[in-house]
Amino acid sequence: MTDVENKKKKKKMVNITINLPEIYDENIQKLIGMKIVASRSEAIRTALRDFLHNEYNNLKLLGFFDKGT
Repeated sequence: MTDVENKKKKKKMVNITINLPEIYDENIQKLIGMKIVASRSEAIRTALRDFLHNEYNNLKLLGFFDKGT
C-alpha cells in the first residue's frame, strides 16, 4: 500500500480546545508516566470514545433508535 493510499484511509482529525480541572490533567499525566496512554490527546480520545459508546448503548436499550420513533 502506498503512502497516498494510507493517507486516504486515515480518519481526519479536528483540533478542539477544552478546559479541564487540574486534577484531570494531573491524572492524565500519571497515566502517561505509567505508559498506559501515550499522550493527553490519546487519553481524551479514549475517554470520549468510551463515553459515546456507552451512551449509544444506553440510548439503544431505551429504544431511542427504534424505527418509527
